[in-house]
Amino acid sequence: MPSFVALLERRAPAAVARRLAPVAATLDRMLGGSEGLFVARRMALAAFVVRVASAAIAYLSQVLMARWIGDFEYGVFVVVWVAVVTLGGIACLGTQVAIIRFVPHYQETGEAALLRGVLRASRLQGLASATLFAALGILGIWLFGDRLASHYVLPLYLGAVCLPMLALAEIGSGVANGFSWSTLALWPTFIGRPLVLLAAMAGAIALGAPATAPTAMTAAVAATWLVTFAQNLAIEIRVRRAVPRGRRRYAPRLWATTIWPVFLAETFYGLLLNVDILVVGQMMAPEDAGVYYAAAKTLALVHIVYFAVRSATMPRFAQYFAAGDRPRLEGILRDGLIWTFWPSVLMVAGVLVAGRFLLGLFGPNFDAGYPLLFVLSLGVLARAAIGPAEAALTMAGRQKACAAIYSACFFLNLGLNLILVPRFGLAGAASATTATLAAEAILVYLAARLLIGLRSSIVDAMRGARLTTTAR
Repeated sequence: MPSFVALLERRAPAAVARRLAPVAATLDRMLGGSEGLFVARRMALAAFVVRVASAAIAYLSQVLMARWIGDFEYGVFVVVWVAVVTLGGIACLGTQVAIIRFVPHYQETGEAALLRGVLRASRLQGLASATLFAALGILGIWLFGDRLASHYVLPLYLGAVCLPMLALAEIGSGVANGFSWSTLALWPTFIGRPLVLLAAMAGAIALGAPATAPTAMTAAVAATWLVTFAQNLAIEIRVRRAVPRGRRRYAPRLWATTIWPVFLAETFYGLLLNVDILVVGQMMAPEDAGVYYAAAKTLALVHIVYFAVRSATMPRFAQYFAAGDRPRLEGILRDGLIWTFWPSVLMVAGVLVAGRFLLGLFGPNFDAGYPLLFVLSLGVLARAAIGPAEAALTMAGRQKACAAIYSACFFLNLGLNLILVPRFGLAGAASATTATLAAEAILVYLAARLLIGLRSSIVDAMRGARLTTTAR
């Protein structure tokens, strides 16, 4: 990575270079070097930049979608799209996260044959399992479609067509993350797909297609297939350069025992993230689901910090746990906590100040979701306060603990939503989600401290306490 000081000296006037030299030197200290900590910092910064850009693009695309098709059709679209994206993650069977652990582990141990094997097997397994999910979904809609509201049937059929490519996109991003290729891990899903979806929808309407949820889902299918194909092609080219040719070895029993708990954790995690929207879509009108989704999307501008740091630290956690390097584990954990919590606090403040304006962009009825932002933001900050603790647990091989926590939190969230939504409407859904996120943060913190000896708390990080202890 080029030095900021050297770049400043070459390109800036002397007076400007002298003034900015301390800032450039600080950036060099933070982001320079080839050690894993510096690589993680660069990945976190790259991931954050991509997530910010993607959040802006995704937000714009959702605003335009709501404006183009109206609040009823928009509500139908978001309920179906959330369900499909959730199933796309589940259909990977945990491979999309486990591969982030396997790639740096096999690089660290020099097991190139197993690395080649897991790269091939992960994509084949993801494609096969997602295709099976899609076929079962289509069969289920055909058999029980008369029990669904008619406006959901065609969008659900179209969503099933997306599943194989959504799974491949997840696994492709996992492979890229494992190699620390942040651009290939993040840009296709978070920049490319929303832009192509937006262009496809605009083109369809310009050509005379009806502004409806099925048209929006058709645009989503086209965007998903096109972008995922391009992403996997680029990853395959880069893998061939990074991994020498040779025979492949497979360890299906080891991989299965590793992936199974990850699958459970990711399944319940995906459901936990979206159960509120799905319950609102089932128990309230599509217009209400659209309002709730708009509020959740607005607060997702804050979630980008958590997910960017999580994405950047996972391969480093895997590497340091494999090497038994506790000092570097502490360094990356402290970085992860600080880089997660304080930017999240600043972004929550910004969202709350601008929230009414942002929701108004969706349409005249969407500012009803503004009070929800205050409730939902508490849950976001609770999760940010423990930083990448869940990533550390997963990369340390404690997938079963994550699975247990997320399954418990999913059922808690589902139960609270089923109780509170009929009584309090959208405020009940927001309260249920916030209470669940607070419970999740407490459980993940305790699991990390007891099982892997990490005190993953912003309070401990800010008071300079030692973050690594002896695991029980």
